[in-house]
Amino acid sequence: MTLNILDNRGMPLDRQRFTWRDMVQKPISKLDDDAYTRVRIILMNGLEIEALNFSHACARMNRSLQPVLAQLRRVEQHQATTVNWLLGADHSPLETTIAYEQVAIDVTAGVALREPDPYLAQVYRFGLLEDFDHMHRYSALLDRLEGKDANNILQSYTDILPGRPTVEEHRDPMDDLREHYDRTTAAPLSKLHALTIMASEQQTHNYYMNVGPLFSDPMARLLYAEIASIEEQHTTQYESIIDPTETWLEKWVLHEAMEVYNYHGCATQESNPRIRAIWERFLDYELGQLHVAIEQFQKIERRDVAEILPATLPDPIPIASQREFIRQVLAAEVDLRAYGTQFVPKEQESERSLAYRQHINSAGSPSNAVASGYRWRPGTELRADPAAGLEQPAPNVRTA
Repeated sequence: MTLNILDNRGMPLDRQRFTWRDMVQKPISKLDDDAYTRVRIILMNGLEIEALNFSHACARMNRSLQPVLAQLRRVEQHQATTVNWLLGADHSPLETTIAYEQVAIDVTAGVALREPDPYLAQVYRFGLLEDFDHMHRYSALLDRLEGKDANNILQSYTDILPGRPTVEEHRDPMDDLREHYDRTTAAPLSKLHALTIMASEQQTHNYYMNVGPLFSDPMARLLYAEIASIEEQHTTQYESIIDPTETWLEKWVLHEAMEVYNYHGCATQESNPRIRAIWERFLDYELGQLHVAIEQFQKIERRDVAEILPATLPDPIPIASQREFIRQVLAAEVDLRAYGTQFVPKEQESERSLAYRQHINSAGSPSNAVASGYRWRPGTELRADPAAGLEQPAPNVRTA
């Protein structure tokens, strides 16, 4: 169902109010709710946090916008609280990590499938294969530390297989920058995609940086440090595809439109009626916030918002299993590497990235160590591997 965002003005900002009971609601069930309900929760929390970060940065650079941004930001903060608090205490930090990687894999795959710009689609496929490998490494860690099958969280929607090896993902910063879209010619969908994935990856980086130090297991601490570094690379990659010549007000409007776009997608795809009501409420709120930004954009820049926004939103990002597409990308592109802004065969990778990787891995690779001997099978159990000096998951030999 299409949504006309220019005619639908949503809830006025001065009526967007919360109580603590509004914000802290009953969380979802780890096992009883569909895995993609959790994917939507994690995704939308990331988009709300990006909205807050952008609003603060914009306010620091634009004194005249500070009053209206402060009002709008308070609502965004309460929305972020409501969404993030839907994750329950029955999720361990490592199980939540598995869910974060499911977001990165299946949402990025959905974007890559629908991205109209071939170069940007390639950027998404490139990052996708790295997140895919992170899932494999964290699944090994979950088995090692908690004796749990990651599919209890994934519900078998997403494969657990090696992707582009994490040990080979470390690059010189100059090989993480990409060509940006042209703000004057890019499809609106490309702009919405870029902001969505950038925000999601930034949230993943921040989560790993926050929870990694809380583990007592040395291998877990090392693995979170390693993968957090890659997530920073991904954030750099995705923010670099956004045209830096967009004005602050133009970026603000696009941020609000991106939130409208994704809440609309969540509302139309959500299977849990209680959670769908939250998406619908916040869609109404975001429409109101979008029109506040549009009013400022048109008043200050004296430009028609139709220059940067379509009247009707594109179809939503499909939040669903993308198993077959991912397998095709894995088979065809796992050996691609980055050289500057371009993607090249493994043999043509830059010397600067090879040198960076050699140094950072010189004392060993946590991602290789944690997954040594690990292959996912249903019902794996822990055993001690004296040769590795680590507990390793053994292949399942039990029968039902």
